[in-house]
Amino acid sequence: MPRFIAWTFVIVSFLSAGTTSQAQTEKLKTLNDHFPFTVPDSVDRWNDRADALRRRVLVATGLWPMPDRTALQPVVHGKIQRDGFTVEKVYFQSLPGHFVTGMLFRPAADNSFGLVDGKRPAVLSPHGHGGRTMRLSDSELAKQIQSGGEVFENSGRYPKLARCAHLARMGCVTLIFDMLGYADSQQIEFETAHRHAQPRPEESDREQPCLYSIDADLNLQSVMGLQTWNAIRALDFLAELPDVDPNRLGVTGGSGGGTQTILLGAIDPRIKVGFPNGMVSTSMQGGCYCENCNYLRIGTGNVELAALFAPKPQGMTAANDWTKDMLTDGFPQLQQLYAMLGAKEDVMCGDVLRFPHNYNYVTRAMMYPWMAKHLGLPADVPLVERDFEPLSEADMKVWDDDHPAPTEVGIPHERKVLAWWKQQSDQKLNTLIPDPAADAAAAADRLAKYRRVVGGAWSVIFDRSMPAAQHLVVTKLSEGAGDDRVMSYRLEHRDWKTVVDVDVVAGKNNSAAGHVVVPTTMGRERARRDSVVKSVAAKGDGRTTVIAYLTPAMTSTAAQARKAMPSEHQQPLIDDERSYSGLTFGYNRPLAVKRFEQLLCVLAYLDHSTPDEPVTLVADSSSSVSSAAASVVAGDSVDEFHLDSGGFRLNSVADYSDEHFVPGAAKYFDLPGLLSLRAPSALTIRGEANGAMGLVQKVYAAAGAADRLTVE
Repeated sequence: MPRFIAWTFVIVSFLSAGTTSQAQTEKLKTLNDHFPFTVPDSVDRWNDRADALRRRVLVATGLWPMPDRTALQPVVHGKIQRDGFTVEKVYFQSLPGHFVTGMLFRPAADNSFGLVDGKRPAVLSPHGHGGRTMRLSDSELAKQIQSGGEVFENSGRYPKLARCAHLARMGCVTLIFDMLGYADSQQIEFETAHRHAQPRPEESDREQPCLYSIDADLNLQSVMGLQTWNAIRALDFLAELPDVDPNRLGVTGGSGGGTQTILLGAIDPRIKVGFPNGMVSTSMQGGCYCENCNYLRIGTGNVELAALFAPKPQGMTAANDWTKDMLTDGFPQLQQLYAMLGAKEDVMCGDVLRFPHNYNYVTRAMMYPWMAKHLGLPADVPLVERDFEPLSEADMKVWDDDHPAPTEVGIPHERKVLAWWKQQSDQKLNTLIPDPAADAAAAADRLAKYRRVVGGAWSVIFDRSMPAAQHLVVTKLSEGAGDDRVMSYRLEHRDWKTVVDVDVVAGKNNSAAGHVVVPTTMGRERARRDSVVKSVAAKGDGRTTVIAYLTPAMTSTAAQARKAMPSEHQQPLIDDERSYSGLTFGYNRPLAVKRFEQLLCVLAYLDHSTPDEPVTLVADSSSSVSSAAASVVAGDSVDEFHLDSGGFRLNSVADYSDEHFVPGAAKYFDLPGLLSLRAPSALTIRGEANGAMGLVQKVYAAAGAADRLTVE
């Protein structure tokens, strides 16, 4: 009988051995689920986790590698004097032709708070939904004052500007900049950035991609990514001002601005103090397109993302909204982490549970002393907010006759932004490809960089390592009798909740000459009807053949019940009317990754149970991506990998419901980029046009393993 009978079986309760797929039955995660934060048990483990999470944020937002910081070409104009501060209008280019607009608040000339060698601390203030010019109605203002949420008429009516005004009175240069689609930022309109529901006709243009198109997804280009880049460049603008101390930078924003504060704090080391308000929560993670992108919150959530700022000082609040449980679920874990990092007093969560979702006077009163303390302001700095003379609509408008608004807007502008973004990525990634003609030292250096960047990106997408033996449970489903040389098993990963069925076909004369693993996505019943098992077993070369039944795709009927798409072979999507991939794949692994998990369990169990027997993985185009990723992670645990790709490429998918959709695949060299990471382990590729695997050949040559690569 096959060597599999030597496995140690742990019998557990499983689903029946039918064809019900894991992907179709498991509950998909949505932005409204629970996102707990578990603190690692050591500083070293946290540091490793933090490094991986920062890479995830950068990959997810399309900023891995980081684009060039092109000239901002800032314009500051229209100074307005107020009691204790001035206001100026600002615009600059975060990338060529794309303008960021906002208002710059500066302390009055006679204000010496925070001055050190003529320079001041600065605070960046992403405003959040509602816009920087948000004005409360008379009735809403009266309600806020009556509740104690606001105190003054003018600052209460303009709560987003109120914090900027008082921060300036405290001695901080403060910039509040427009989110896409708000106030003067109209090159990408509000409906596109925040209310996109149904696909636009232009999104089907594969030659000139725009936001939300399949090509934007395949290159990880999103509204959230663009806003994150705008925030980075806004911090650049502040840091470059002659009156700003670049070593004393803070960031605070509320709601959607809180989300931006979390991300910026996670990836920009220049920030010294943060106050992300209204979005540090184990509950709802941000309901807008501008707060969601592919891969961002798979296996993590806003509390852990905020934890990436540790041990630097960070404040937040718990209000009567989705943050209401923070005081007992989320903040204690942040306190635990900060204590472990030796900074117990540098995290705070204010109790404003008597108020709804807000950045009101009470919340601002908690933020001011936090900023003052950690930006080095003097003890006598005024921390109590006072009212200010309001600004007129004209005062708040950046564009005027002397400073006309840009004329490139809408779809043409989206296309230009995405083209620049892709050109930046392509240029930087192409420079990492090893040069076979280089000397050994140069080739090794470039190979290391290639693996760090390209390999680092794919490790975010396929974010699993080889399972340990204790994580795997095996159940025997059936045992062959007489001439039937087929035995069936089910494998489960205890933590991943990954389930995969396998058929084991005894080799000729039941000899033990290694294993051949053959993944299929058609399901056991169909595979047996199609005689897959018999055809493989008939080859009888003495090796045990393991048929791994990876999760099949949904049929068109099942898929259309969840989302109306015409094609078959789809993967599950969350139940949301909005057409955006990030709402599903910002929280859930794509089907190709789930299949990779299944195959990794099979390979890991072979490695643990029969470590001395060689393993050959054989795959075709239907499982090429999952198999390629598994072969990379398994390394030499898979002695040989034979792939008949049929020329398949991930960038050929037409919609994010496709079973082969993998966000970011086109950006990181598609299937060849993934296969190249298998070097120096043995690889044989068939079904490719001449020269199509040049990238793989270059990487193998640089790894000194050209003889272990065969391209037929």
